[in-house]
Formats: sequence, C-alpha cells, structure tokens
Amino acid sequence: MKILVADAFPTERLADFQALGLEVAHRPDVAVQELAAAARDAAILVVRSKQVQADVFDAAPGLSLVVRAGAGVNTIDVAAASRRGVYVANCPGQNSIAVAELAIGLVVALDRRIPDNVALLRAGKWDKKTFSEAQGLYGRTLGVAGVGSIGREVARRAQALGMRVVAWSRSLDDRQAKLLGVERAPDLAALARESDFLSLHLALSKETRGIVSREVLEALRPGAALVNTARAEIVDQAALLELARAGRLRVGTDVFAGEPEKGKAEFDSELAKLPNVYGTHHIGASTAQAQDAIARETVRIVEAFVKSGEVPSCVNVARKTPARARLVVRHLDKVGVLANVLGAIREAGINVEGVENTIFEHHQAASCTIDLDERPPAPLLEHLRTRVGDVLFVGSFDL
Repeated sequence: MKILVADAFPTERLADFQALGLEVAHRPDVAVQELAAAARDAAILVVRSKQVQADVFDAAPGLSLVVRAGAGVNTIDVAAASRRGVYVANCPGQNSIAVAELAIGLVVALDRRIPDNVALLRAGKWDKKTFSEAQGLYGRTLGVAGVGSIGREVARRAQALGMRVVAWSRSLDDRQAKLLGVERAPDLAALARESDFLSLHLALSKETRGIVSREVLEALRPGAALVNTARAEIVDQAALLELARAGRLRVGTDVFAGEPEKGKAEFDSELAKLPNVYGTHHIGASTAQAQDAIARETVRIVEAFVKSGEVPSCVNVARKTPARARLVVRHLDKVGVLANVLGAIREAGINVEGVENTIFEHHQAASCTIDLDERPPAPLLEHLRTRVGDVLFVGSFDL
C-alpha cells in the first residue's frame, strides 16, 4: 500500500509509516496542479496546507484516505471525497496551544506596539515617550469568537493575564460558559461591542465564510483590535481594509486573503502595509512542539486505518443516514445466512443504509441490525421467517 506525503513532514515520522509496511513517497514540493498525477497510485494521501481538489479523487481510484496534518479541512474538496467513498480526517486540537500562544502574542504586541519599538531601534532612534502610552491588558476585555480547543486555550491565557473574557459560539450555552469561566455574548455583534480585543477562532465553512461582517467590525469600539489566527475568509476583507485604513480599528493577523501557496514568495498586501496592522506569515501552528504533535497524530490515524480499517477524527462519515426503518434478524452464526437475508432485501428493491452484526458467546448465534431506506413489507418479513433452520427471530422497527 502506497502513502503519498505531499507536504513537509518530519523524517522520523516518515519512518513510522515505513514501519507500518507502507511504501512512502514524500513529495513536499509537488504543485497543486500536479497532485492528481502524483496521487494516481496512492491509497493514502497526507497533506498539510496543500489543496486537494476534485481532480485528485477522479485520478486516484485506489485512494481510500486523505489526512490533513493540521486542524480543519477547508483545503480539501470533502464533497468530492465523499462521492468517491474516500475517508477524510484531520488532527484537531494538536496545534491549539501554538495558535493560542500566537494570538496572545499579537494581543500583547498590539497593546505595547512591540514591532514598532523594534523597527525604530533598528533605525537608530529612541522614543520612550511615544511607546510609554500603552494602556495595559489587566482588566480589559478579550472577546473570543469560537470556543473550540484553540479558543479555550486563548481564554485560559487571557484569564492568566487578568483580562475579562467574553465568548460566543453557536453552540455555547450558559452552562458551558460557566465551566470555562467566561461570560457569554448572545451574538457576534454583541461580542464585538464588548471587546477591547476580538480574537477569532472559528473554522471556515459555508456558515462562517464572511461571518465577521461589516456590521460586526463596526460594532468594535474605536481603537479596538481584531486578532485573526483562524482564516482570512471568515472576515469581510473589504470592510476590514477600509476600517483599518481609516484608523477605526487595529489589526493583528496571521492570515491574509490571497496568501501564496509556497512558503517563500512575493506577497503584496494592502492590509499588511498599514501602520496599525501587525501581520505574521500564517505561522500559528508552526512550532516544533505543534508540528511534532500533529505528525504523531497523523501517524496514529494512518496506523488505525491500516490495522483495523477505522479512521479516527474522520469528518465525512454521515452522522445520520437516510434510513427510515430497522430490520433485526437473530440468526445462527453460519456461512451464507446473512448473504441470503441481504439477497432477499435486494430482491425487494430496498436499499441497505447500515449493517451491524453482533456475535453471542460461544459463536453459535448472532444478531444483525440492518438499517433500510424504507419499511420492509410483510411478505419480505414472512419470507425471512420461513428460514427456520437459520433464522431465529425477525423484527422491524420504524426509525
């Protein structure tokens, strides 16, 4: 079985793949346009930030698993993977501390204007008067949008600095907010109104694209700061540029619209050039600690798949099937019994949406649960019950 690792990956973890008996192809420099051809004979594909487009799944008929060695799967055409029955998994939570550290670093940098201090010193100038005007963070309010693993780590660090933390997410309720030790905002605009610093930790999806709208940005009080270590696409970039250019808000961002695909490239961003914007180079997860944790988690996912067929942290297996009825068949644990049951279901023109067969002790009998897309008709049930030599019980239930 071949595994293609199409981004940078620690050498010692590549050896872990080899120890699983996999043929390892490490091609970190393969371009997105060449990925389909490179993955043609691969069973497993591992990527970090590289896009996996629909043509990859069309070109690689043996591809069974794609692992994003990072959080989120917005760089992968998950719908195309699902159409071809390819598992997609990621490594949630492994880079949470690294991203949280950068988010808090940007908050501190914005308050104390650390980059400007450094730049002026390097230019041979001293200006203690100007740079002594920082307000400080103690007692000020950090708004946290998104309370997944990263948002929670950010909240803990802000609380350690003595900041008041207010949070919002679509799933956050009062009980969860109390457990986290944060206040809960009713919506994103209300969160922005409360915040001296608004830190974004929302995954990119159809629902969150552009969720930090002009209305939300304008709800920030004058002089407040937006910190984005999530994805550029969750923010209305035109409104952000306009308000930052007008000096209405400050920005600390690790993500930009139109980021280069390569690690080193020319990059011309109007937003990054503004004096009240502190930008970093999409390095939130890029610490040695985080990358090692992500690599180890990637190996764990691949190992589970190779040894058992299971896929930890899979994102595209349906939580709910179209099944409308459940058929339960208790039967003798003999060759051909289930084949005959499934054959009868097929002849009735009913689609099977799920099957689970449980074996009893001593391996003489079993119980099979079969989820169907429609209720089995009475003649099918009677037909199954007539197989008294093999079938012990037949029952049907609506879902």
